Amino acid sequence: MSSKKNISLFNKKILIQALKESFYKINPLQLIKNPVIFIVAIGAMLTTVIVLTGLLHGNYSSFNLQIAIWLWFTVLFANFSEAVAEGRGKAQADSLRKNRTQTQARKRQGNKEVLVYATDLKKGDVVYCTAGDIIPSDGEVIEGIASVDESAITGESAPVIRESGGDRSAVTGGTKVISDSILIRITSEPGDTFIDRMIALVESAKRQKTPNEIALSILLSGLSIVFLLAVVTLPAFFGYNLNASGQPSSQNLSLPVLIALLVCLIPTTIGGLLSAIGISGMDRLLQRNVIATSGRAIEAAGDVDVLLLDKTGTITLGNRMATDFIPAEGISIEELADAAQLSSLSDETPEGRSIVVLAKEKFNLRGRDVHQLNALFIPFTAQTRMSGVDIGSGQDSIHQIRKGSADAIRSFVQNNNGFYPQKVQDVVADISRQGGTPLVVAADNKVLGVICLKDIVKGGIKQRFAELRKMGIRTIMITGDNSLTAAAIAAEAGVDDFMAEAKPEDKLRRIREEQANGHLVGMIGDGTNDAPALAQADIGIAMNTGTQAAREAGNMVDLDSNPTKLIEVVEVGKQLLMTRGALTTFSIANDVAKYFAIIPAIAIVLYAGKNGAGPLSLLNVMNLGSPQSAILSAVIFNAVIIVLLIPLALKGVQYRPVSATSALTRNLLIYGLGGIIAPFFGIKIIDLLINLVS
Repeated sequence: MSSKKNISLFNKKILIQALKESFYKINPLQLIKNPVIFIVAIGAMLTTVIVLTGLLHGNYSSFNLQIAIWLWFTVLFANFSEAVAEGRGKAQADSLRKNRTQTQARKRQGNKEVLVYATDLKKGDVVYCTAGDIIPSDGEVIEGIASVDESAITGESAPVIRESGGDRSAVTGGTKVISDSILIRITSEPGDTFIDRMIALVESAKRQKTPNEIALSILLSGLSIVFLLAVVTLPAFFGYNLNASGQPSSQNLSLPVLIALLVCLIPTTIGGLLSAIGISGMDRLLQRNVIATSGRAIEAAGDVDVLLLDKTGTITLGNRMATDFIPAEGISIEELADAAQLSSLSDETPEGRSIVVLAKEKFNLRGRDVHQLNALFIPFTAQTRMSGVDIGSGQDSIHQIRKGSADAIRSFVQNNNGFYPQKVQDVVADISRQGGTPLVVAADNKVLGVICLKDIVKGGIKQRFAELRKMGIRTIMITGDNSLTAAAIAAEAGVDDFMAEAKPEDKLRRIREEQANGHLVGMIGDGTNDAPALAQADIGIAMNTGTQAAREAGNMVDLDSNPTKLIEVVEVGKQLLMTRGALTTFSIANDVAKYFAIIPAIAIVLYAGKNGAGPLSLLNVMNLGSPQSAILSAVIFNAVIIVLLIPLALKGVQYRPVSATSALTRNLLIYGLGGIIAPFFGIKIIDLLINLVS
């Protein structure tokens, strides 16, 4: 996980800016994007006109004024929730802008270098960077290898290796070369670098609505129209009943009261929080150092039901580790371990270090004084395919220890007039069939035994796959290994299926097959050969360390380049959908309580008896003080609840890997039942306060 600091929900600077933005967003061109809140704004404007007209004609109504004020507060609170969410994104963007510096670059022109500003570099230009240089723009390493500090974009202080010719060739403008030197070909035009795109993506004000948000907005607008039609018919219904009963016209059915009723019945809570929920989904991904190119990608992550994961580095550690010493006939295991450790003392590879550690842990063999041994270490080369150590002082007393591939050690032993046992060859074949890597150890002309290396399955990965299975997500491991090796790793990791000996076209074909069967597919990759599959998948997460082709093909980029991040992305997507569903349920359930507050208040004169009470007074279950206080209490609660729910909308509903049925049941119990009960208490408390101060 990145060390990047999360921005507080209650950051003072963000809150102050959000307050200013709340008033700016009253602009009708801004409000029309949120139909529900736009209706509230029209109601607030009409009520304000009624209040001002009353003042001009000497018919001032403090009740109408209070309704107007709280309707405007409802609009402002809805704007505030969106502005706070946008402010968090803009704060992230500001921190990214600080990483961009007006730096100079050494541009190659023929055989000479010319100093130019980074902003003058164009796609295709070649620049030279050495230790201490800021990489001027996005590019790919075409020559050399260097360690690069990418903390400017990832928050991680540990440098990473960037080299030519592999899947770790992409470099990002604004990062710093720590050691060595590299030649970089620029891959972005000015203003279109990776950091520029990141800034545009995290500035939430530019975020487009996703299909699900649009669909929900249409639903909320439809509900609002239904309630509007219901409210519009009330005056005619009341007028008929009052005339039939011979009662005077009701003062509780004025236009401001009808507007208040409409605002309280339409789903203003979710209408005011909808944008904030979507924006916060992108923000939560950014906190995990994942950049999503759109809200659509995050939502799709929440609906993914098939995950394709590469084996090496994703399911396994990616480095082979020594797990066992298997001695040859007539050789003790201690003798084999001692020789294996001696041959690995200068081996700085993960495999070599694991051999030293295994010998130490199993037989308490510790590192020796190499000077006292007069040791000459033989490094591994691709030609010899073995490494080791020569021990001794004189030419005749040199003791040669080697470890390497079976074929290389066979040649080494036979060239020294030694014998290569068939049983050792059988052990080598058996380890290979089980998915391990055998290294044979020999001393002079004698084979001592075999070291078994395995790519270790990551700790806890099996439990994470079990969690995904509970969520209804099927996992498929992709590997270039043979079927036997793939099956062994798949069983140990607990994946649902695997693809062995997979080529790029095999990945693409499998994704298309899954999609043709109605599944949403997630894929993760870092190489150019992964680009087609990343582009085809519904969720394609490219590693930031990967090639430019992979980063452009995916719809998300993981700045940490952590292959298991796909699981977190799915969780964030599901959390976003759950949060939206929970608050929608809460908002609609709210209307039930507000119905019991306002309807009895405006209908109290209908069918009233001599004491002023009638059958509809039974609906006043909250025993509210007066019709005016009941209406005002409902309007105030309707406004305040938006502000109270902003932290939940930004933080998200707590995600748990449970089935859809369990999630729905929990949602209805907490947010459905809670949405019904909470307003009863809230409206009653507000009513008591109003009557206390009046």
